[in-house]
Amino acid sequence: MMRDGARDVQVNSSPAVASNAEGEEIEVLESTDVLPAAPEDQWKSLFDKYDPESSGFISTERFRDLLAAHGSELDPHKLEVLLALADANGKICYQDFVNLMSNKRSNSFRRAILQGSRQLKGASLREEGGLGLSQRLVRHIAYETLPREVDRKWYFDSYTCCPPPWLILVITIAEVAVFMYYGLMLDRWVLQVSSPGFLRGPLPYHPRLRAQAWRFLTYVFMHTGIEHLGLNMAMQLLVGVPLEMVHGALRIGLVYVCGVLAGSLAVSVTDMTAPVVGSSGGVYALVSAHLANIVMNWSGMQCQFKLFRMAMALVCMSVEFGRAVWLRFYPPAFPPCPNPSFVAHLGGVAVGLTLGVVVLQNYEQRLQEQSLFWIFFCVYTLFIMCGVFWNVFAYSLLDVKLPPPP
Repeated sequence: MMRDGARDVQVNSSPAVASNAEGEEIEVLESTDVLPAAPEDQWKSLFDKYDPESSGFISTERFRDLLAAHGSELDPHKLEVLLALADANGKICYQDFVNLMSNKRSNSFRRAILQGSRQLKGASLREEGGLGLSQRLVRHIAYETLPREVDRKWYFDSYTCCPPPWLILVITIAEVAVFMYYGLMLDRWVLQVSSPGFLRGPLPYHPRLRAQAWRFLTYVFMHTGIEHLGLNMAMQLLVGVPLEMVHGALRIGLVYVCGVLAGSLAVSVTDMTAPVVGSSGGVYALVSAHLANIVMNWSGMQCQFKLFRMAMALVCMSVEFGRAVWLRFYPPAFPPCPNPSFVAHLGGVAVGLTLGVVVLQNYEQRLQEQSLFWIFFCVYTLFIMCGVFWNVFAYSLLDVKLPPPP
């Protein structure tokens, strides 16, 4: 990748991949993409020139000579990875070169990471100068979410903001819109749950209406008051948007939806007579996965004031959870129907500490190749199936006295 105002790079250094990247699985991509820096045939001819025996590979020494003569137009971060790849394998082939310079990780790069035993010797991404506002933001996000310098540089070079982080923003806007609607309709902005019309809508989960399966998901758009919405929205945006910028909408959406569904099912199993509202299941899945990822990669995470920020996140989570517990045991507005349950928070945390951690740890790697992902996914699927059967049969078998319909 060629970048405007390319920086000078010392190709005689000997960088290698970070030692703490051991065990990483890299996506295998077969690509014939051309380099953005130069036509494919030009670089192919250069490789052929430095490979007179037509073996398909050139040695590390010859590759260094090629970069010294023609590498000034290439991005310095990619050069670090290329040199790490050449140092680890002792040679490099043209297709590996094309894949890496086209922002694709090959099997050879995976092997280089597995064999790497030294730290990258190039300048850290934090020391980059002359960056615009958007580039500084991307760099900040890289240090907030990724524990390895090689991944941070890779993300910084390849991020294009296309598509933008839309999923969390759309969910948040929908939550605000629904809250505003009910606030105006009920003329109440705090403890909306105490209004007679709050639980009568089509969105919140109510045990009497659990046959309407969409309520196990749509309850995220309902909040009991402005303090409930404010805390959830703050954590959702501050944590969810950066994670979506790095890992993509599909992965973050998977963790979020799994947390939401686990939260409502956990309530239907453990707090069978209580309704559920709020996005805490999905929010707590994202936040707990992010915090666990920081703790597990503490030495590699270079985000500023990480201990203070973790403490603030835990305080916000504790305050919101404490509010939910207090509300659950507050005198209900519709006796004998209790106030909304707090168990959805715990379901979200459970998803974040299992499935969410696996998703966040495997940056730009195919989840279907991760055995731990399939273990947690199968456990989660088993929980969903048990929850469904519980809702179908347990209420009648246990003769649970459900509250009247809202």
